[in-house]
Parts: sequence; structure tokens; C-alpha cells
Amino acid sequence: MSNSKHVVPEAREGLDRFKMEAASEVGVNLKQGYNGDLTSKQAGSIGGQMVKKMVEAYENGLK
Repeated sequence: MSNSKHVVPEAREGLDRFKMEAASEVGVNLKQGYNGDLTSKQAGSIGGQMVKKMVEAYENGLK
């Protein structure tokens, strides 16, 4: 993680749980902390799953 200031530092734990959940859903094993051994494909699939879930949550909120 970079040394930049987070807007809501308390959100870090929730985002980490969300990332772990998304990784599990796409079949990627994440460990706590640094995961520099992931391939670009694995990292992209985790990020893509996170975005997919955020879009779904937003769309459900519009109903």
C-alpha cells in the first residue's frame, strides 16, 4: 500500500474483506498482506469481480 492518506481510513478493513471475498469467488488464493506473486490475470479477475459486485449493488439500490 502506498503512503498516501486515505479519505476514510476506517474503511480499509471492510475493503480488505471485500477483496478476499471477491478473490474467493473467482478462485484466487489471497493471503493477508502482500500478494506480489499474483499474475496480472489473477489480480485483474479479482478487481473485475469487485467492480461487478459494486455495479450490481448500485443497480439494486436504484430499484
